[in-house]
Amino acid sequence: MLGAPAHFCFYFLFKYYFHLPYESFSLRMIATFFSLSVLAGLWISDRYRDVFKVYWHLVIIFTLPFIFTVNLLKTGFHELWLYWEIFMIFVLISYVPHWFLFLIDLCLGVAGAIVFFLLTSTVTDLTPGFNIPLYSIVVFFTICAGYVFSYSNKKGQIAQERNRALHALAGSIAHEMRNPLGQVQMNLDYIEDSLPGYHPGKASPPLSDRTLESIYRRVAQGKLALNRGMQVITMILDEVKGRPISQDRFICTSAAAVTQKALDEYGFDSDRDRHKVVVDVRQDFMVRIDETKYVFVLFNLLMNALYFLKSCDDARIDIVIEPGNGRNTVRVRDNGPGIPSENLARVFDPYFTSGKNGGTGLGLSYCRRVMEGFGGTISCSSDYGVFTEFVLAFPVVTEAEQGSFREQLVSEYAALFARKRVLVTGEQGDERGTFVHALELLGAEPSVAHDAARALQMLNEASFDLVVMSISMPRMDGYEAVERIRKGDGGEEHLLVPVIVWSGDPLYRLRGKVENAGMQGVISGPWSMENLIKQLGECLQTIRMDKGVSLRGRRVLVTDDSSFNRIVVRSVLERFGIIVDEAADGTAAFEKIGVGRYDLVLMDLMMPGCDGICATRKIRNSTDDEIATLPVIGLSGESDEGIIEEALQAGMNDYLVKPVDTAVLTQKIGQWLKPYQSESRGKELSGTAVVN
Repeated sequence: MLGAPAHFCFYFLFKYYFHLPYESFSLRMIATFFSLSVLAGLWISDRYRDVFKVYWHLVIIFTLPFIFTVNLLKTGFHELWLYWEIFMIFVLISYVPHWFLFLIDLCLGVAGAIVFFLLTSTVTDLTPGFNIPLYSIVVFFTICAGYVFSYSNKKGQIAQERNRALHALAGSIAHEMRNPLGQVQMNLDYIEDSLPGYHPGKASPPLSDRTLESIYRRVAQGKLALNRGMQVITMILDEVKGRPISQDRFICTSAAAVTQKALDEYGFDSDRDRHKVVVDVRQDFMVRIDETKYVFVLFNLLMNALYFLKSCDDARIDIVIEPGNGRNTVRVRDNGPGIPSENLARVFDPYFTSGKNGGTGLGLSYCRRVMEGFGGTISCSSDYGVFTEFVLAFPVVTEAEQGSFREQLVSEYAALFARKRVLVTGEQGDERGTFVHALELLGAEPSVAHDAARALQMLNEASFDLVVMSISMPRMDGYEAVERIRKGDGGEEHLLVPVIVWSGDPLYRLRGKVENAGMQGVISGPWSMENLIKQLGECLQTIRMDKGVSLRGRRVLVTDDSSFNRIVVRSVLERFGIIVDEAADGTAAFEKIGVGRYDLVLMDLMMPGCDGICATRKIRNSTDDEIATLPVIGLSGESDEGIIEEALQAGMNDYLVKPVDTAVLTQKIGQWLKPYQSESRGKELSGTAVVN
C-alpha cells in the first residue's frame, strides 16, 4: 500500500518535475507490481506460507535497496538520492528488524544494484562528490536509530498482544465458567424446592422415593458441572502455558464405549437435543487415551454443533466410529450452517472464534493439543451451508501394545490384591466373567455368587476381604444386599467388609447413591480388561484395606487462611473419626505443632505472613525428630508445576489441587499416616475403620 503508489508517482515527479538525470519506467513499474503482489499474503493458505516469506524478502530487496541504490549510482551520487538512501535503510530496518536478515537483504540489494549499474552503463567511473566518512557516520547513526525504533516498536507490539491475550483469557474464563456455574445454581435451586419446609420442633414429612431419586440425580449433575468447570480451568491454564499432555492417566479402552460414556455424561439442554445425536459404530477399535480429556474433546465438538443447530428443524449430529488404513477414526458430522472457507484454516488457532457470540476460540485449540498428545490428529472439513465434519484420527493400538499396558497395570496393582479373597456377585454373564478374570490376573482369589441371597449365605460361611457386586440383580438388588450386610446378615465379621459395585449406568449418577448406601466404590463401563483392572485398582487404593492404618482417632492440623475452607475440610475429616485442629497461617501452625501432637498436617500454600512453603521448611528444619518427620500434604488451588515443585522441594510429602474429591483426600491421608505404634491403641481401633 505504501510502495506501489510511491514508486509509480515518484517516476513522473522526479523525471518531469525535478528533471533528475536518471529514472527508469521499467524498474518503477516492476517495483509497483511487486509491491501490489504482496497483498496476496492476506489470502494465501498455510501450505504456502513459508514460500511466501521468501518471496516477500525478494520483494523488499528489489523495491528498497536495489531500486534506491541503482538511482543513487545512475545519478552520480546526487544529493537527493543520498538522502533517500538513508531513508531506505531506516525503512528496511523497520520491516526487517532481525540484524542478520537485515544485513543479508541490504547487501543483496546493493550488490544487485552495482551489478545492474555495471551492465547497463557505458561509463562506470564514479567520482563521489560528498564527504564519505561524514556520510558514513550518518548512515551508522541511522542504523542505530532504526534498531532502537524497531526494538521499541516490537516491545509495544508484544505489550499490546499480551494485553489482548489477557483480555481474551479473562473473557474465556468468564464465558466458559458461566455454563457449569449456572448448572450448579439450577440444580441447587431444584434441590431447595424439593426439600420439605423447616419447622423447629416438628418432624418433617418424609421424602418420596421419586423425590429422593430426583435429588440424588440433581446432586450428581451439580457435581458433574463442577467437574466440567475444573476441566475448563485446566484447559485454559494448559493452553496458556503450553503444557504437554501427560500420559500418566492413559488407558487402553474401547472407542465405542468411551464415546457412549461421553454422551451419557453430556448435559443436554433437552431430550430433543439428545435425540439429535446418532452414534454409528461400523466397527469398534481400541484407543490409548486419557479418558477425561477425550470426553472433553467430544463435549467441545457437541457443544459447538448444538449451538449452531439451534435454529435447524431437521438438525442431526452423526458420530461414526470405524477403523481405517493405519489410522482409526471417530467422525463428528452435523448438517448445520457450515464454516466459511476463509475461516476453515483457522478454526484450531488459539483465541480464534467466528459466528459464536461470547466464544473464546480456546476449545478447538485445546482439542488439537489433546489429540496430538494422544499421537493422533484432528481435522475439519466443511461445505458452507451444508455440513461441518471433524475427524479424530487415532494411531492403531496393536495387540502387543495392549498386552504391555495390561501387564503394566497388573504389576502396579498386584500387591494390593495378592491372596485377597473376593466374592463376585451377579448374574451369569460377560460382566461377571470379566471381573473374575481381572481379579485372577491381579493375584486375588475370587469366588462367585449368582445372586445377593447366595452372597449373604457365602459371607456367613467363609471369610472375605472384598465384595464386588452388580447393582442390578433379580429379587434383591445391590442396595438392599449391602444394607443387609451392614446390619449383620452376612455375619458380624463382614459388617465393615468393603463393597465395590458395578453398573452400566453413568458413574456420575451412581456415586452419591452408593456412598450413602454403605458402598465403598463404584465401577461403570466400558468393560475392557485394561479399564476394569485400572478401576478396580483405584477403588482398592481409595478403600485402603491396610488395617494397620486407621483414620479414627488420628489428629490432623488443617492450616488455611480461609475459615470457610477449614470448616469444609473439618466436616469431611470428622466423618471418618479424625480429630481436627485448625491454624490460620504458617506461624500459628508451627506454634501448635510445637506444643501439640499431630499425625499429619494439611497445609495451604498461599497465606499471609508465613505461607505454606515457609511453614513446611520450618517443620523440616526442626531439631525435634518427631516434628521434622511429620507428614505434610499441600492443599491449594494453585496448579502451576513450578510452584508444586517448589512445595515438594520444601519438604511437603504430597500435593493436592482444590477442590479435592473426598475419597482422594482420605486416601492420601491414609497413605502418609504411619501405623499406630501403641499396641493397646491399635487393638482399640482395629476394625473400627477398616474402610476409609
